[in-house]
Formats: sequence, C-alpha cells, structure tokens
Amino acid sequence: MSANTLRVEPATLGTQYVETDHRAAARPAAPRHPSLTTTVPKEFVHRAGVAEVMLTGWERADECHFAVSAQWPRGHIFFTSVNGCHDPLIAAETLRQIGSLLAHAEYGVPLGHHFLMWDLSLTVRPEHLLVGGAPASLDIDVVCEDVKMRRESLAGLRYTTVMRRAGQVVATGGASFTCMTSKVYRRLRADRLDGAGPQLALTAPTAPQNVGRVSPTDVVLTPVGRPDRWQLRVDTRHPVLFEHPVDHIPGMMLLEAARQAAVAAVDEDAMPLSITGEFSRYAELDTPCVIQARRLPRTDQGEVVQVSGHQDGEAVFCSTVTLAAPGT
Repeated sequence: MSANTLRVEPATLGTQYVETDHRAAARPAAPRHPSLTTTVPKEFVHRAGVAEVMLTGWERADECHFAVSAQWPRGHIFFTSVNGCHDPLIAAETLRQIGSLLAHAEYGVPLGHHFLMWDLSLTVRPEHLLVGGAPASLDIDVVCEDVKMRRESLAGLRYTTVMRRAGQVVATGGASFTCMTSKVYRRLRADRLDGAGPQLALTAPTAPQNVGRVSPTDVVLTPVGRPDRWQLRVDTRHPVLFEHPVDHIPGMMLLEAARQAAVAAVDEDAMPLSITGEFSRYAELDTPCVIQARRLPRTDQGEVVQVSGHQDGEAVFCSTVTLAAPGT
C-alpha cells in the first residue's frame, strides 16, 4: 500500500516539559485530525505544476489491481466544460497520469525514465459528467495487463480503467506504453536532442467556434484551404499542452487535434463520447504535421470521424472520434 493522505498534527501551544534523569518526558498527545486530501507527487505523473495533477491517491489491491482516486476541478483553464459537462479529455489526461503513477510508485521505474505511449482509448457517459457544485471526486479501478519486464525492470505495460463518480461509471478506457532509460532515449533521439532544425513559426488558428473552442489560444488547427485538412498549430508556450519543455509534440495535443478536427468535420459543437489514439512515431516540433479528417458511417451513438496526422508523408497518429448526435 502506498501512502496517499496527509495527517496534520500541530503541536499544542503552551505545553511545558520537565526533564527527569536527563530524559525528556513524553510529549502530550496532540489532537488528531481526519485524513486530508492531497495530490500524488507531481513527478510521478510527469507534471511540473501541482495544479495539473489530477490524481489524489492510490492503493494496491493485489498484484495487478489498483484503486486510484482523482479529482477534477469545476473549471479548468484548458479542459473547459462541454455542454455543461466535464471535458472528456480531462478523463484522457487522468488516464495518462495513472500509467506513469503506477509505473513509478508500484513498479519501481526511476524518475527520469522516458515513456512512449502507443495507444489510448476512452469512452465517457455524459449523463454522469455534469459539472456540479463541487469538484468531481473519482474512484478508479485499474487493472495492469501484459506487464513486460526487462532484467527485472519494467519495460512496458497495458492497463484498463473504470472511473466512477458517486458510484456511477463516468468513463472507461485503457492505454499502453513502454519506458526506457535516459541513456537509451538519448541514443534514440540524439538527432532531435541536439537540435535537428529551427522550430516552426506559429501559424494562425482556425476560428475557435468551428472547433468547439472559445479562445484562439486553445486552437491547435490552422486552415489550409480545404474543409477536411489542417496544419497542426504548435504553440510551445501553451501552459497545459506544453506544461513543461519537451523535444516532441505531446500525445495529448494530438488527441486534442483529433477532437477539434472531428468537431469541424461534422460542423457541430458536440460532446465527444469516445476517442481512440494510436501513435506510430514521435511527432516532431520542426516539421509541419498535416491533420486530415474523414467522416465514417454514422452509428446509433452519433457521428464518427477518423482523424490522422502525417509528417513528411509518414503517419504519426490515427484517431477515431465519436461525437454525440445533436439533441442528445
């Protein structure tokens, strides 16, 4: 079991101590307070700021089952509400954080190792995502599968989650990743770490209302003259998508691009019901990334859009987004 709560026991003011035989008498017992909520260490979830940590605790149930707790704020600078509901992508970020937390805290991966996310999938239930009068507290069941070890060190794993709020399922999902030492990462990314080329100039955003956004700052697509195609708009100053310096485009930014492209493709500011992402290579900061959306046959759940990203003609990621049908 890992410690996940903070107990505060302040000293009692005015207490006097008497020494007997050069030994201090026992300190009077201080009043005990109930366990207080805190976040998990930000380093475990690869965040620079505590404000971006969604997880508040964890506990091992058995060899591969874990109970994780989380909290979503009523309002967030980037994960803004969608039709009165918590943004589904805050659930995706929570899902991402769970993997790195357990890798470090339970599987012994040293801080400083690098993680490569291969895929992530998420399905939400909007009726249980409504923003209430207090932050949303979550209880998350996690199952770690396909755990890969290399010389007694974790090399990667796949995990699935069920997120509950007040006993109701709000989201289900899973992801897989591999991890590597800094030495291996430097060897793999040597040309990029040494600076492969100048960073791209910041391009103009498409209209925020066309992609389900309010602020142009949060738009990650630039129009290129076609209704189904954009250039990825990479603003490394963004306080959430680039929460700390990195040498590539983060996977969460690619998922946000998929969501925005899907909304633009259906011309409807609809709630994402599910989103999947498969990442085939690093998305580089110095190369234009072309985002393309293709509508698939509609299902009973809603509109389905396939979104892909390419750099230099090579696939970077592919995503499928299902948007709620209008009026649901």
